[in-house]
Amino acid sequence: MKVVVTGANRGIGLEFVKQLSARGDEVVATARNPEAADALNALAAASEGRVSVAQLDISDAESMAAFVAGVDSVDLLLNNAGVYPRSGGIGELDFDEVERGFAVNAIAPLRLADAMLGALRAGSDAKIVNVSSQMGSIADNSSGGAYAYRGSKAALNMLTRSLAHDLRPEGIAAAVIHPGWVQTDMGGPNAMITTEESVSSMLGQIDALSPENSGSFLNWSGQDLPW
Repeated sequence: MKVVVTGANRGIGLEFVKQLSARGDEVVATARNPEAADALNALAAASEGRVSVAQLDISDAESMAAFVAGVDSVDLLLNNAGVYPRSGGIGELDFDEVERGFAVNAIAPLRLADAMLGALRAGSDAKIVNVSSQMGSIADNSSGGAYAYRGSKAALNMLTRSLAHDLRPEGIAAAVIHPGWVQTDMGGPNAMITTEESVSSMLGQIDALSPENSGSFLNWSGQDLPW
């Protein structure tokens, strides 16, 4: 299987690359600054050709166009790159941060899926999996706040659901998945699970994704989450 992983230089993205390449998949791992991605470059060097590193800034249309031009086919597009914008509370909102959240977390994954449609059509049993968050669940919002993050992930969920409907006739599946509260730079050291646990379980859910269950909002452990 040929996989594109965005935001692959650290955390969950890097662990996806580790586990995918370890099981024999071919991985195109992207980062905004590949020259500074020491762990990713070391992984690629030791991968016996299974991992290649490419420059991609998902918030930059020119960077995306240059990247997509070099990919002929892909079986799995794994949109992992994202941000947690600190936009402040109501009455003190930083709307530049709100816009950045929507641009990176919602618009960029849709733009990349659209740009890579030809490569996905050339793939085998192609899938689009967007890493979302339970904080994007409207039904699960019991505390408010986090306007930019919650809103952008809810938007990503809706956009992915539309992709699932529109691409199902072509045999391309799409879903969003919540990785859990993971011990990363974003999740912090007190998070509940390791990147290894999260990614291992998510890969099981991704492998089971098909046009029949396309459009799902999944937890890392396989449970359906409320929209």
